[in-house]
Amino acid sequence: MYEITVRGNFSSAHNLREYRGKCEAIHGHNWKVEVSIICEDLNPEGMVMDFTIARNILDQILDELDHKYINDVKPFDEVNPTSENIAKFIFQEFVKKIEGKLKVKRVTVWETDNSCASYYET
Repeated sequence: MYEITVRGNFSSAHNLREYRGKCEAIHGHNWKVEVSIICEDLNPEGMVMDFTIARNILDQILDELDHKYINDVKPFDEVNPTSENIAKFIFQEFVKKIEGKLKVKRVTVWETDNSCASYYET
């Protein structure tokens, strides 16, 4: 099994619904995102996936969230915009944009240098 990881970032604001604490107020983050992609076999060029293509896909997804109030962006107009739910959203969107034997292994979203959440499927 082979694995690659690409990273991206975005800046946005959000607030958590049904939460008692500082994060119930609107606040912002400079988010960091890591997406790991796996495949059993390498492509004819000897890669899992071209890093440039993987980063472009991630950038397209992050553009939907960058410099936005996440609570206004679907599905977060209904789903609480926690780091966990943002990781799941990015995972699901990335899956839609790849094909063949490629699989998204994990998405990790860092809201601070010390706090992150990951989403993966078994």
